[in-house]
Amino acid sequence: MSKKKVLFLQPEKCVDCRNCQLACSLAHEGVISPSKSCISVLAAESKFSVPLTCLQCKEAACVAVCTPGALSKNQETGRVDFDKSKCIGCRLCVSACPFGNISYSTDAGKVYKCDTCDGDPTCAKVCPTGAISWVDEDEETLERKKNISEKLLQAFGMEV
Repeated sequence: MSKKKVLFLQPEKCVDCRNCQLACSLAHEGVISPSKSCISVLAAESKFSVPLTCLQCKEAACVAVCTPGALSKNQETGRVDFDKSKCIGCRLCVSACPFGNISYSTDAGKVYKCDTCDGDPTCAKVCPTGAISWVDEDEETLERKKNISEKLLQAFGMEV
């Protein structure tokens, strides 16, 4: 069995080019539209930018609240899978995500979230600075993700 992989976000490398958003919407929706992207870029007072997308949480709150079972944790890949055909558009998962990384499409009447492009994420391919990368999930990567999260919380004035 191959190693699990994760999207690794490094805000200090983000230059706010938003190529990730454009590539994501084109790959998934066939249009270049940041509002239809499964990744967003949060710019904080022109001081820094942070690429944000589904973190594929180990204990995913979105999965816990999804009563129709449209969201499920894939134990083999570690991803939070989304079955659009089961989504009823209730938006409980949007509310449950502590990071705001699930969105709702008024056009489709359903939510959308990062699916890591089935293990070949377009956003990581087009990121010119390596702010988004697709890496093996290991203890070092998980520790680095935790440290970055703590720094972001501090930057936004939240408790660690």
